[in-house]
Amino acid sequence: MPFEPLAGIRVLDLTSSLAGPYCTEILSALGADVVKVERPGEGDETRRWSGRTWAGDGPLFLAANAGKRSLALDLTAPEGLEALLELAARSDVLVQSLRAGTAERRGLGYEDVRTRNAGIVYCSIGAYGRTGPLAGQAGYDPLIQAATGIMSVTGTADGPPVRVGVSPVDQATGLWAAVAILAALHEGRGRELDLSLYETAVGLVPYHVLAYLTTGDVPGRHGTAFPLIVPYQAFAARDGELMVAAPNDRLFAALAGVLELPDDPRFASNPDRVAHRDELVALLAERFAREDVDTCLERLAAAGVPAAPVLDVGQVADHEQTEAVGLLQHLPRPDGSDVVEVAPPLSVDGERVLHRLPPPRLGEHSVEVLAEAGYSPEQIERLVQTGVVEGPARYM
Repeated sequence: MPFEPLAGIRVLDLTSSLAGPYCTEILSALGADVVKVERPGEGDETRRWSGRTWAGDGPLFLAANAGKRSLALDLTAPEGLEALLELAARSDVLVQSLRAGTAERRGLGYEDVRTRNAGIVYCSIGAYGRTGPLAGQAGYDPLIQAATGIMSVTGTADGPPVRVGVSPVDQATGLWAAVAILAALHEGRGRELDLSLYETAVGLVPYHVLAYLTTGDVPGRHGTAFPLIVPYQAFAARDGELMVAAPNDRLFAALAGVLELPDDPRFASNPDRVAHRDELVALLAERFAREDVDTCLERLAAAGVPAAPVLDVGQVADHEQTEAVGLLQHLPRPDGSDVVEVAPPLSVDGERVLHRLPPPRLGEHSVEVLAEAGYSPEQIERLVQTGVVEGPARYM
């Protein structure tokens, strides 16, 4: 039986980029009917965020919008705003990521929607939060990484600050938004939820913040290493690199046995190893450089020492482990094209939770969504003719 605990829940998705779409994609994967409201003619900006597209859309759009239906609706037109409010009256959740104050100015704020539906869960995802000197600024994941110290602790000690190569702030904010929405739905009453990339990002560096507040020392960059544990970093072997984690004395003793390290009081405990980081890392680096990655991994695994090869994304996509757990999902589109998605990282009763629909074409479901809201064919046709509503010709 499919795991669809949110079946029967209608979600209006007025978000773009990654944080909001990632949130609503999670809700869709759990069974919710997610209607993605997009601008006619343009749609979500991430549809065009690539010089190369797959089936007409950019990879970031495809990665965060599976399972949804697309309604292309001009919210600046009075008829479009009314249609949106009519849909909100029939929905359980609305998620929006417009710049602070924009929803209210357009007549789409919480109070506007609540007058139509007092029980709606209204979730706003912003950049810096509702108050404070930065409240009105726009924000994207790398800007927030820069503004919250994440870049300052990423990279090598002798190099510049580095952006994390994925979008942890966006995706963590999307996860928090999904958690908050699920909690509000469980509570069973209307709620106004507010999240921001800035607040999420500060929540991603809690031990760095606490270390500063405790000692007054500003955390720095340690490359692949971790300031509180040694060894806990990548090492170069003869034909590649591997990541090694020995966060306690038992695992370090096992690692020392594999590498035939001499007993040394400087490395007796983790505090000792942290104090003598440079000496120990140099010793370990010399040992690992003698062997191939596979040989190192085999010997460490036999001793119970956690380690992993440093792979590129292509190797991960082609890896037998990725295939074994069923993380790549093929979704056919109505036009015959095929999209490969990364499936949700969740299995229930031994079965992988899968996306139920491919990422939608812009306006693909405009007609059916408006019909479900009570619009007659004549009314829909008039909205199409005036440009308030758009949908690909083959769907009209």
